[in-house]
Amino acid sequence: MAYETLVRRYADLAIRTAVVVGAAPDEAEDAAQDAFVKAYAALARFRPGAAFRPWLLRIVANEARNRRRSAGRRTSLALRAAEDRPSGDAAPSPEQAVLDHERRLVLTDALAALRDEDRQVIGARYLLDLSEAESALLLGIPRGTVKSRLSRALGRLRVVLAEAER
Repeated sequence: MAYETLVRRYADLAIRTAVVVGAAPDEAEDAAQDAFVKAYAALARFRPGAAFRPWLLRIVANEARNRRRSAGRRTSLALRAAEDRPSGDAAPSPEQAVLDHERRLVLTDALAALRDEDRQVIGARYLLDLSEAESALLLGIPRGTVKSRLSRALGRLRVVLAEAER
């Protein structure tokens, strides 16, 4: 079935999107799964010729936001994008692996210290590797706002990282 192929193709991205938007890591899979069900039900409203990925990720983002709101609690961001992923190259030395892990922890902590909207725009552009247009659709903001919000968010991230180095 064609929809099953789409689910397989976008499942990991949907889960990472749910985490970036603010779903608790243990709820991200549920949010993604519910979003796929909602997307399936809404296929009749999908515009022919439109890109499927931003449309789906928008549904995932909305589901993740709804879950976070209904839970009534704020959660810290655990970035699945920062997990160790095989690179296809030779394994790094143990020393390099430790340094890489420490860098990821510093970055994860710095991102967690930012406001939600900062984490979301940085996550959309750099962790999910979405274009500005796709980020705008995902976040529900104009494309120009993605540029300005990203610039300010990266500035705040630099400050947090500089403080962490001290």
